[in-house]
Amino acid sequence: MVSYPPLWYGLLFVVSICGVATWYLRNFTTKVELTKLIAFSGIISMISLLSWTLSEF
Repeated sequence: MVSYPPLWYGLLFVVSICGVATWYLRNFTTKVELTKLIAFSGIISMISLLSWTLSEF
């Protein structure tokens, strides 16, 4: 079984928090700019996580 470093799990946590925060902001608030910021942060985190996973493991 592959052992991932702690930073990898931290990045996975950031991706999941950004997903939930984007959903919440989109459905329950009118803060469009904050929603976009959180969504793009999640996208960048997911691309980083994917590229790290594919290159290292």
